[in-house]
Amino acid sequence: MSQQQAVLYDAQGPRARRRTQIGTVVAVLVLLGLAFVVYRRLDERGQFSMEKWGPLIDPGNEVFDSVWRLIGTGILNTLRAAAVAMVLSVVLGTLIAVARLSLGRAGRIPLIGLVELFRGVPVVVLVYIGVRVLPDVGLDMREWPGGQVFWGLIIGLTVYNMVIFAEIVRAGVASLPRGQREAALATGLTNWQTMRIVLLPQAFRTMLPAIISQLIVVLKDTSLVTFIANYDELLSQGESIQRNLGNPIQTFFVVALIYIAINYALGRLAQYIERRQARAGRSTEQPAETAGLTPVGGAPVGGGA
Repeated sequence: MSQQQAVLYDAQGPRARRRTQIGTVVAVLVLLGLAFVVYRRLDERGQFSMEKWGPLIDPGNEVFDSVWRLIGTGILNTLRAAAVAMVLSVVLGTLIAVARLSLGRAGRIPLIGLVELFRGVPVVVLVYIGVRVLPDVGLDMREWPGGQVFWGLIIGLTVYNMVIFAEIVRAGVASLPRGQREAALATGLTNWQTMRIVLLPQAFRTMLPAIISQLIVVLKDTSLVTFIANYDELLSQGESIQRNLGNPIQTFFVVALIYIAINYALGRLAQYIERRQARAGRSTEQPAETAGLTPVGGAPVGGGA
């Protein structure tokens, strides 16, 4: 056991390790038993038959093409809603973060209240307001590209996520060395130019993994509209398919796999960017560390004669 691990918790003795191993074996056996019981129950009810799975996995099935056409439409609509909400959230969140960092105390207080208000409201409530309440108070979005429900969903997702992105961007700017802002101002740049040219680009590079991770949340939250109105995103299309074919377990299993695949790909992208940034950070630190080294018999490394 490493020294760091030893600090976190005491090393187990032989008896404790034996109890842990026995507990692990018992837990695995219980889980296997439960899995077998579930399998038997599903098998007795014909849930593994091709009649249930054929429309989803058998290209020769007469409704296979129609089913996957619906699923494809749902995927595209889900990605479209997530992308639009993401772009608007990043833009508005960045403006809120910049305003909060630039304004005085009197100007920051309303923004802090706005952030805390929308962070505390469940996203499903904001989606409901966007889809159901705004049309009732006179905001007619039926002629907008995508229609009323699409933009109601976008408004709900954007209002919730823009304050999350505002905090992400603010944290990214706050994590930068203070001297960068002072140096930029010393060269004659204004506060806005310093923020736009020097600080924001670095903050976005630093916080890009967090931004991509938040995109996963936005993408999953698009499914909330299914319980409020009719929009043909992935979960809604799955509901339509199972209602017509009578195979909810199979349909929602496939829908869940699609969500998992998309979110896993986004998660891996965030990890890749984070590792790449870490490698880039180490490579820039190395020359700085070696620049001042002095050999035993002479001038600093890289110095002239």
